[in-house]
Amino acid sequence: MAIQSQITDGIGLITLDRPEKANAYDRAHLESLQTQFEHLSAHVKVVVIHSAHSRFFCAGADLDEMNDAKPEDARNLRSQRVFTQIARSPVISIAVIEGPAVAGGFELALASDLRVIGPNASFRLPEVSLGIIPAAGGSTRLTATLGASIAKHVILANQPISAAQAVAWGLGIQADEDALETALIWARQLALNPDAAQSAKRIIDAAAEDRSLRDEREAQAVLYGKRNG
Repeated sequence: MAIQSQITDGIGLITLDRPEKANAYDRAHLESLQTQFEHLSAHVKVVVIHSAHSRFFCAGADLDEMNDAKPEDARNLRSQRVFTQIARSPVISIAVIEGPAVAGGFELALASDLRVIGPNASFRLPEVSLGIIPAAGGSTRLTATLGASIAKHVILANQPISAAQAVAWGLGIQADEDALETALIWARQLALNPDAAQSAKRIIDAAAEDRSLRDEREAQAVLYGKRNG
């Protein structure tokens, strides 16, 4: 099973487990992620998202499916919709990144409220080199998180972010020896005062991002038409 979920000590845990594709997702995996996140959200206040394999976090969209994408697929982009649901949920989400988070994998990490970063983590948004853009929230959320200058270097120049840079720039929290346990410690602390945590999240996220996300979808639709038409 490529995506699994469970509840342990009042904390939800989503495990990405598709090693043959470095946890790349297709439509079915996104639907599973959405369904399992919704199920956990009904029972817990904090959800941790991690990979079953420390050598990678998530490689983003499955290229076999992406190569068949049409403009109408971008205008109703499932990955952006699922990641935005995670970002805007009152549930606090924590991503554990121990290996590369690439394209949509980086966008899933950006949609999470907190990120625990292992020493072998790295982050890339290479979409422009493929003739498209980061449209699952990456263009919007990376800019909001780290600023326009870093976003341009990462997106336009395809510059990776190392684990050390990510921690230094405030993208995430440096992991102790066990990255998942570090995340679970944070999760347990947040679960002690969930109302306060959720109120703080709501206030921090109050700035509107709808227009920017819509612009991502529309630009991607045009680029899909040119790339796959």
